[in-house]
Amino acid sequence: MSKPVLNAVHCYPVKSMAGYSPGEAAVEPWGLAGDRRWMPAHPDGRMITQRQQPRLALAAARPLPGGRIRLTAAGAEPLDVAVPAMGIPGELFTVELFGDKVETVPAGAAADAWVSAHLGCEARLVHMDEPAVRRPLDPRFSRSGETVSFADGYPLLLTTSASLDALNSLIAQGGHAAEGPLPMNRFRPNVVVDHTAPWAEDEWRRVRIGDVTFRVAKPCGRCVITTTDQSTAERGKEPLRTLARHRRSGDKLVFGQNLVPEHTGVLRVGDSVEVLD
Repeated sequence: MSKPVLNAVHCYPVKSMAGYSPGEAAVEPWGLAGDRRWMPAHPDGRMITQRQQPRLALAAARPLPGGRIRLTAAGAEPLDVAVPAMGIPGELFTVELFGDKVETVPAGAAADAWVSAHLGCEARLVHMDEPAVRRPLDPRFSRSGETVSFADGYPLLLTTSASLDALNSLIAQGGHAAEGPLPMNRFRPNVVVDHTAPWAEDEWRRVRIGDVTFRVAKPCGRCVITTTDQSTAERGKEPLRTLARHRRSGDKLVFGQNLVPEHTGVLRVGDSVEVLD
């Protein structure tokens, strides 16, 4: 077998919206540069993701110079959103992610109106201005001072092509075979690795991708978003039915591994991947 190599890099500027796939991306302590620094939320501060609103898959966000983003969706005029001024007490908006209370900066009325129109409900778009301090990682799987953006729990998510192929083979043998094979975008990874054995990543504890080293924090528990077709927003049963039969860890259905960077650097498609531990 050839040596493992980085096949793809994916970045999602707005949590739960479609992202983009650059040839390279800078690694910051809290994730890829620009990844999940924006998020839709209810007016009361509850996060909005594809779990509640699969239509988020049909909106896309792309980076622009200066940290700005461009929002696009079929039937809507594109909207360029500037990075809002750094928040000050009294002007911050507190959102809740999986029990975390996070102070954010509102993106403004135009962005709120665009997201609300797309979702068909009142919503706000918020920005994480200071990821170095806003949201600490789960202390059970991190070191003091480590933080994360609006990602579900960890700075980066790694998947492997071989494991997806193995999962699709299992889906083909099950009761919902017609739903497969599933593309990798169902799992919304940041980095995808080729030339491994299926499920090899389960045994990894520390890896180097190019010149950047990462701790493997824990397997990624999967949710209903994986059943959402990212091009139509329609939902099925897979891969959760198959993961429940073959990839259960405690009360979680797992696919992929969560990574925490040990230092900053740049990832490039084609980089070698070395298992250090």
